[in-house]
Amino acid sequence: MDAVQTEVTPPRAAPGSVRVAVVDDHESVRLGLRAAFESEGYQFMLAAATVAELIDGLAGRECDVVVLDLSLGDGSTVTDNVKRVQAAGSAVLVHSIADRVGLVREALAAGAAGVIPKSSATRTVIAAATSVAHGEVLNNLEWATAIDADRDFAKAQLGRREREILHLYASGLPLKLAAQQLGIGYSTAREYLDRIREKYVQVGRPARTKVDLLRRAVEDGILPGLDPDGETSDVS
Repeated sequence: MDAVQTEVTPPRAAPGSVRVAVVDDHESVRLGLRAAFESEGYQFMLAAATVAELIDGLAGRECDVVVLDLSLGDGSTVTDNVKRVQAAGSAVLVHSIADRVGLVREALAAGAAGVIPKSSATRTVIAAATSVAHGEVLNNLEWATAIDADRDFAKAQLGRREREILHLYASGLPLKLAAQQLGIGYSTAREYLDRIREKYVQVGRPARTKVDLLRRAVEDGILPGLDPDGETSDVS
């Protein structure tokens, strides 16, 4: 599926303006990622062993992206961790080992912007965190493999018109322009969008915001995603 082209791509901000934190219960991982981000000039906010420690340590300060380990030793759940980090105002990049498919699916369903394997090179982790910090939905082999391998990751059964509306709207078009492009009225397009959201709720993958809809479109192969280096890459 071809990506929708935009006329201008805004330049990314310099690394020094990107605020990063890490949550991992292995000290060696925390120290290694901190050193890597700081050596590249990023604003490293905090390295924590739990999400609770992260929230307390930030003390209301803003952070753009949190690199979050899937399974922490404090008994917390993946869904709770992802949602707590998001509630604090940060995007979530999951840092995972390759064999935890169920937890990867849970993290994506909770709203994580992407997954990066722990076997990845440090520069790849940094590139992925930068993409997520800029509001991009990350697509990589770990994400695609987790979705394909997990039969419980149900796709919403969208009709042709619903898929067309989702493709245009999630690509960045205002709903009014998407409706005009498809030759339908705005109220009809709104009804399609409401049905799309309801169908995602029915399969346990809510999409309340436009960013959520973009994630769902990428997950279901309706839109291409972004690989860790920021290039367009098809999921399907």
